[in-house]
Amino acid sequence: MSATTTVAALADLARAAARTLTTATGAERAAALNAIADEIEARSAEILAANKVDIDRGIAEGMHPQLQDRLLLTAERVKGIASGARQVAALEDPLGNVLRERTLPNGLHLKQISVPFGVIGMVYEARPNVTVDAAVILLMSGNAALLRGSSTAASSNSILLEVMRSALAKTKISPDVLQLVPSDDRDTVKALLNARGKVDLVIPRGSAALIRMVVDESSVPTIETGAGVCHVYVDEFADLAKALPILINSKCHRPSVCNAAETLLVHEAVAATFLPIALKGLHDAGVKLNVDAKSMAIANELKIPATLATEENWSTEYGILEMNVGVVASVDAAADHIAKYGTQHTESIVSESDAAVQRFIALSDCAAVMINTSTRFTDGEQMGFGAEIGISNQKLHARGPMGLEAMTTTTWIVTGDGQIRQ
Repeated sequence: MSATTTVAALADLARAAARTLTTATGAERAAALNAIADEIEARSAEILAANKVDIDRGIAEGMHPQLQDRLLLTAERVKGIASGARQVAALEDPLGNVLRERTLPNGLHLKQISVPFGVIGMVYEARPNVTVDAAVILLMSGNAALLRGSSTAASSNSILLEVMRSALAKTKISPDVLQLVPSDDRDTVKALLNARGKVDLVIPRGSAALIRMVVDESSVPTIETGAGVCHVYVDEFADLAKALPILINSKCHRPSVCNAAETLLVHEAVAATFLPIALKGLHDAGVKLNVDAKSMAIANELKIPATLATEENWSTEYGILEMNVGVVASVDAAADHIAKYGTQHTESIVSESDAAVQRFIALSDCAAVMINTSTRFTDGEQMGFGAEIGISNQKLHARGPMGLEAMTTTTWIVTGDGQIRQ
């Protein structure tokens, strides 16, 4: 069977099964998510065993340690995945909400309500948690899911889908609303991207290269989730005692994720004071440094290893313990740098000046601006949305962390009493 035929068959199964979602109550969909959470916890040992197969293969193939971290599941992370499902289940039902309503002079009553997209395809890399995060958000918002993960996480994704489908079999929701697209055939990605009429929306989640490929090649509408070239800007009016932990957390807390910072920008007025402690802090945390000439001079004085940053460095999403450092002359200069090299994801300013903060906000064209806090807070769970399906840095339909509401579209309900158009 060709990849196109396989994907079409999976999409047809999912669409037919989606009727069990669209006719279910919010409470019934929430119950299905809680059943998934229970099953994940009950079968944690199986999930971890399957994940070990993927990890062992990755190590054997020379996978970078930070990329191994993306792939790795632990007992605590499995618990967190289950907890995320329960958090989504506890959220308000996103379907049937009245967004606009009015009665026309001719007596027709108009109501715009939130409804599911239908069948949504997810294309993502070696992040097994995405398999569950995406599934529960799509189910709670009434959408069927075609999940196409990376072959590097094949065993993990397979067991997670089996566990979720097993849980759904005990509820009013058909297990067929969740379909795993085979990852051992690269052609299935292309088939999914071109399944127009079978698939209503495709969402990529992963590296900049993956996202660009999906956006460029898909004939199915896409939501572009964010490659994260994120910045921390330390202003001349910054509280430097706040700045250092914000910087270290933004870069080092989990460097493999899209909201990790990739570049530090420091105002020239505080560079001589802050850069020595910043460079030492980053170096002590194991961060490889790519720096501009002014930062290099300080690094050399401190005998901290560093490399002169190139144009490519400034625009790179590392996903590992590597960071760029530069000195700027003003808020505007920081904003100019970010506009040139950033990806409209998350930008952070550390400053006690309201004027500087407000100007930074005005000049920032991005999904989220952080003020005196870490870039790591651009996250659906941290922002109270439950598990997120991704972070959109595009401007149409959704922007920022995408939870339940972002996975709905609208329908107009027009109610009359025999009116006909003259």
